[in-house]
Amino acid sequence: MAEKYDIVAATGCPTGIAHTFMAKEALEKAAAERGLTIKVETHGQVGVENELTAAEIAGARAVVVAADKDVHAERFAGKPMVSVGVSRAIAVEAAGKLIDDALVAKADPSLAVAVESAEATGEKESFGHQLYKHLMNGVSHMLVFVVAGGVLTALSFLWGITSFDSTAADYNSFAAMLKIIGGVAMGLMVPVLSAYIAESIGKRPALVPGFVAGMIAIQGLPVNATTGMIDAGGAGVGFGFLGGIVGGFLAGYVILLLEKVFAKLPANLNGLKAIFLYPLFSTLIVGLVMLAISGPMSAINTAMMDFLKGLSASGAIVLGLAIGCMCSVDMGGPVNKAAYVTGTAMLTEALAAGVGTETYNFGTNFMAAVSAACIVPPLITTFAVVVGKKYFSQEDHDAGIVNFILGCTHITEGAIPFMTKNIWPVMPIMMIGSSIASILSLMFGVHDPAPHGGFLVLPVVENAPMWVLAIAIGTVVGGILFVAFKKHEWTKTQKAAEAEVATAEVAAIEAEQASDEGFVKASNVLCGQTVENRDAALALISERAVEAGIAEDSAALYAAFLKREAEGTTGMVEGFAIPHAKSDTVKAAQVMVLKSSEGIASWETMDESPVTCAIALLVPESEAGTSHLQILSKVATALTDEAFRAAVKSADDPAAIAKLINERLA
Repeated sequence: MAEKYDIVAATGCPTGIAHTFMAKEALEKAAAERGLTIKVETHGQVGVENELTAAEIAGARAVVVAADKDVHAERFAGKPMVSVGVSRAIAVEAAGKLIDDALVAKADPSLAVAVESAEATGEKESFGHQLYKHLMNGVSHMLVFVVAGGVLTALSFLWGITSFDSTAADYNSFAAMLKIIGGVAMGLMVPVLSAYIAESIGKRPALVPGFVAGMIAIQGLPVNATTGMIDAGGAGVGFGFLGGIVGGFLAGYVILLLEKVFAKLPANLNGLKAIFLYPLFSTLIVGLVMLAISGPMSAINTAMMDFLKGLSASGAIVLGLAIGCMCSVDMGGPVNKAAYVTGTAMLTEALAAGVGTETYNFGTNFMAAVSAACIVPPLITTFAVVVGKKYFSQEDHDAGIVNFILGCTHITEGAIPFMTKNIWPVMPIMMIGSSIASILSLMFGVHDPAPHGGFLVLPVVENAPMWVLAIAIGTVVGGILFVAFKKHEWTKTQKAAEAEVATAEVAAIEAEQASDEGFVKASNVLCGQTVENRDAALALISERAVEAGIAEDSAALYAAFLKREAEGTTGMVEGFAIPHAKSDTVKAAQVMVLKSSEGIASWETMDESPVTCAIALLVPESEAGTSHLQILSKVATALTDEAFRAAVKSADDPAAIAKLINERLA
């Protein structure tokens, strides 16, 4: 029998490295804080882990989807659900809000779109977020091809810049094979991007037109150089990853359109639709449209590249500032991914153009700047927690140390928890550090032919020492700024704490003074006393009365108490007694209280329960007929109130007890 969970969730980010598992941990902590059980399915680069079963989904009270890629949300049809981007669930507080929203959300049987938790319950997921999620699904699948192909291509350069060329002096057959394998992997980048954008929209049937759209984006519209006419044997101008994005969305939505067109076909033709109608018509439509727009798309792609090169012409500072800010503004989010994907696209063109070309130099220099900007943020946190250790919590310190590994391997997301705690000014600090590293990488002429890997690819980086220096400078500057901010914050917190302590001390003194202003003074309430019997209790009250200046002679006061007890017990009910003494030794009418949790023996009461609270009345002989009777009457009346008795019995604070009695004697 499947285990039942209160909440089931699915998380996934484009890279499937950090955000996915940070969101999982936050959701699990938030659920635990609410006493709820949860199972979180993760969609990382290694695939689906902790996969949810149909029975677990059916038994859950609600669903949380925190993903920027397709996690097959149609499985959750009919369940109350919220769906947001993965970055919205990486903080425990935010994750808790998602769980709360999911529990009160309305079920959507059709699951046409999901509930957006940031708005009122029941509002649909924005179209913009849907587009972003489809795009990130493509990017997620594409990145592994980019990393594998780019690193293998870069490794081929270890034998020489032209070691793949059989006519070159530094030719090496193994290096040539590495270059071929890496080139094939990099060549699949755009088709995979396009196919999995399409798959996120139209599911499996959209893969075929998606791959075709991606291939056309690489090849462009073939034209015969002699006739100037469309020719399958001619050459075309590709329009890169931008064309792949357009093709992916086109393929996905064409499938959705065809599903509506073929919806009225008999159910027994469903197999024909999947194997014949969808692939045939979608490929035809998407192919024709992609070929038709190849000219405008090529122009747009060229214009974008020219714009970036134009920024470079404006100087390393302008370009580096743009790269640095984009890479660190959201720590692996959409803006960061836009910069990174642009860098890998330019690197792909650079590797295709060949070593020594202007395109190669610009693309690899651009990639070095992007990588440096992505590496710096987590290293800033490491520097800060080491240099300014006392300004950080132990949890932050441990996270900062781990970030050293993440930063060195080009994983920016490790800095997110630090930024979410103080977006201002931590975000600008990260942007400053990344921009410095990016600008210096451009100025130092660093060339990185690998799109990922961090310091692991140092052997293939041209001017590697200068690249490390650029990253180190950005890290140190950002780290110093971060420590300065945390020191300021820590100092402010310390001063506030000191002020709070001082205020509390003043308040305590004032409270104590205020508590001694009433008829019953807190200093005359004796709590937690241990006495053998009634006489010992009355003797203790008499001694304390003299110490407090209420009476002059403890023996005379004690005798007055015993005289009254001889006339009849002053023990009441539920552990209360109201002993009273009239004597000339008493200076002014006062009330004293003695509490004993163990009970006072030998004190006769009306219900035979042991006395635990004695409210003693001390009155001068001259006021025997006035103050004495008034106080006695009020105390006796108060003891008839069940709430009053309960409050006095449960209180252990002298000031609280004094306040309760004073309110009754007023």
